[in-house]
Amino acid sequence: MGNHRLSRREFIRLSALVSLGFTGLQAFAGNLATPPRAKRMVKGYGPLTHDRDGILNLPRNFSYKIISRAGERMSDGLRVPGRPDGMATFRGQNGKTLILRNHELDVDMRDKSPFGMRHEYLTRSMKAQLYDAGPLNGEPCPGGCTTLVFDTATQRVEEEFLSLAGTLRNCAGGPTPWNTWISCEETVDGPCSIFTQWHGYPFEVPASEEQKLCDPIPLRDMGRFQHEAVCVDPRTGIVYQTEDRPDGLIYRYIPNEYGNLRGGGRLQALMILGEPSKDTRNWPELEIEVFPEGVPVSVTWMDLEEIHAPADDLRKRGFGRGAARFARGEGMWFGENELYFACTNGGSKQQGQIFRYVPSPHEGTARENESPGQLELFLESDRSRLVQHCDNLTIGPSGDLVVCEDRPHPRIMGITPSGGSYVIAENVGFESEFAGAVFSPDGTTMFVNIQDAGLTIAITGPWGKSTESTAQR
Repeated sequence: MGNHRLSRREFIRLSALVSLGFTGLQAFAGNLATPPRAKRMVKGYGPLTHDRDGILNLPRNFSYKIISRAGERMSDGLRVPGRPDGMATFRGQNGKTLILRNHELDVDMRDKSPFGMRHEYLTRSMKAQLYDAGPLNGEPCPGGCTTLVFDTATQRVEEEFLSLAGTLRNCAGGPTPWNTWISCEETVDGPCSIFTQWHGYPFEVPASEEQKLCDPIPLRDMGRFQHEAVCVDPRTGIVYQTEDRPDGLIYRYIPNEYGNLRGGGRLQALMILGEPSKDTRNWPELEIEVFPEGVPVSVTWMDLEEIHAPADDLRKRGFGRGAARFARGEGMWFGENELYFACTNGGSKQQGQIFRYVPSPHEGTARENESPGQLELFLESDRSRLVQHCDNLTIGPSGDLVVCEDRPHPRIMGITPSGGSYVIAENVGFESEFAGAVFSPDGTTMFVNIQDAGLTIAITGPWGKSTESTAQR
């Protein structure tokens, strides 16, 4: 148990970066019965400055560097795969940072594959490590995960290699307290003339500087559905999961043994106590009761059956039995005793929602209904200046949420505990979403992807500076 306690504390530090950054969120957590967020633009890190290179506008005293480009040669001889997506960081040896990065690639994206247009870089030994190599003489699945060894002192990548291969549409995922990355497939393809395996599972990838492919073992007991992101409660080892579907559910996986996700467990779906089959999307055409902002509601969790769902109906069966429905659950991040998740097109304007969940003190046990977990609609965007189409999110050194937008010429937004929004970065170079925003363990560097451009970018600046809540003029 001693090692587990140390690992959990370390995980909290890595998830939140600096404990001081949680001051505002902890104060907010202490008063759940708050009024709706005072939604407004605030000063944040200040106005953005024009980028002469026409890629990324940032506040003054911030700078960026492109550290990886799709198509470049990696340390293992393969090509940097395209469409980089979700990421996490871990402490490496000698103060280095390990970045684990997903690639949301489908089988028809040969030009973005790590193996080359004609699979000329795919060796026989590598092929044996693919989850789905395709039928005989077919297309190997090009999705997966890469690992970067990065030095924040020099702002340089020292190594870059493929660490998970042969999967599909690896969108987001999440870090674990035991130093692994859970990489999620956002697809439900199955065996056919193109594929030999069932897809739609998470995979666990060790955070390691050893240049090799991991064993691609699907975490089947975590369910088969269109996975997006996960986060892990370091106290309990429970894994929470989002589903990127317009009528998706929020799931949790309770492993039989802490840290052993392959050892079996229970998959459950979130329910609102007293309101079975609650629809949280707030779409006007649904003509349903509005799910209010800033009002915590008690939840319970229901066991799910037939979780491999060959008919891709897990969410429909869950909703029919009482689970709550959400609008495209995407990014998810665990802070200190609470988690946040984004619903990209939820809300009355379909501009996005961010929810906050505080687990029960007895989460995952027979006693949890004595003090149920609390779900709150933390923020619903209703104006274009606020965050739009929220996707991946994390917590920054200031304690604010940091949110990637999923829209043409998107922004990276900060959101304060009181609901104020401010712009951190603006993509002025590409019509492509931001993805995978995450901070280095030392808090000096934020990493983010511009997906369609195939770029991974490191952004440095005074991240620890407290944001200001005065109205932006």
